[in-house]
Amino acid sequence: MNAYMPTYGLVLCLFMATTTWAQQGPSFNRLDRNKDGKIEKDELPNAAQRLFDQIDTNSDGSVSKQEFAAFESRRRALQAQGEGQTGDMVEGVKVTRNIPYADQNLPRQKLDIAIPEKSATDKPLPVIVLIHGGGWQGGTHGPFLNRAIPLVRSGEFAAVSLGYRLTDQASWPVQIHDCQAGLRWVKANAEKYHWDPERIVVWGSSAGGHLVAMLGVSADVAELDGKLGPHTDESLQVAGVIDFFGPANMLTMGDPPGFERHFAADSPESKLLGGPVKEVPEVAKGASPQTYVSQGDAPFLILHGTDDRTVPYQQSVDFHEALKKAGVDSTFVPVEGAGHGFAGQEVNQRVEAFLDKILLGKTVKVSSEPIKSAQSIQRRRPLRGQQRPDQEEGKRE
Repeated sequence: MNAYMPTYGLVLCLFMATTTWAQQGPSFNRLDRNKDGKIEKDELPNAAQRLFDQIDTNSDGSVSKQEFAAFESRRRALQAQGEGQTGDMVEGVKVTRNIPYADQNLPRQKLDIAIPEKSATDKPLPVIVLIHGGGWQGGTHGPFLNRAIPLVRSGEFAAVSLGYRLTDQASWPVQIHDCQAGLRWVKANAEKYHWDPERIVVWGSSAGGHLVAMLGVSADVAELDGKLGPHTDESLQVAGVIDFFGPANMLTMGDPPGFERHFAADSPESKLLGGPVKEVPEVAKGASPQTYVSQGDAPFLILHGTDDRTVPYQQSVDFHEALKKAGVDSTFVPVEGAGHGFAGQEVNQRVEAFLDKILLGKTVKVSSEPIKSAQSIQRRRPLRGQQRPDQEEGKRE
């Protein structure tokens, strides 16, 4: 996948919903550490250094304020494309926004697609389906598509980012029903968009990680099938799952007590379940991917920061062990010292290897060695009742 390697690392860093760069915006003066009025390559964050030549448009070996401002303008324009534009081109990628996937005419039941302008093959392309995070109470599908743009630009993949109803509209299980309807829409429209309905990997982080994990383990669970949308005859089977720090067991989210009060009546988990977690144990169990693990589930790639104070690290440890015990192909990668969000070359390489193996059929090893060099980009929430000026209370990825 060398075609997208020059940009993939930085785009992943910039457009993960929890990244500091994307949320706060980089400052030229802050990056110019030696205060000489220009930015050298070694002054950029590690994840951004591979894009240095594209920022340094006059190739003089340094980035001026004008070059930096131009790059920031391009970055913001790409990010803004999540705000409802349709039929646009993004450097070799055709993006179509806000396609309804169900038959209820609800704003949240829409998806975006990205298709390469030039495919690397005449065969139907594999698809990466992205599901955004946000604690089931925030986030949108539009900006999350940007994570896959470099992958699509390589000509080897198509991508879809789908939205779902949040907890201010309805509680569990409508979230997974929406995701199922979106997945079925992707399969039903395979011929139209020339992609392969049998080669789909779902990818999400945090709440999105929870939902993609649920898709990966529940394809044959009749009681979870919402039968929503016009394509209910389509299978819910996926080829693989990329789960970044997703909750796996609602009943153990608060064990041991951590930075967040997961069992509180106003916690994101309680809002999802329609009541305090401990008061609705059967609903909590039914909303937990770990409940449905069985032989024959899709292969998993799970990454989790060891210092995550939002979704306990042990969630992924236990989930991975349950998958392995059931005979499921699961690779678990601890990201040492990282919080609720991370980026870096090693993170990208694990994702690339998994996609190569699962979607492209390449003989590659997906390493489970802990990652030590990732950049942690967690923005810790204030204690309940406090509020930071740069962050709305209650939002999380």
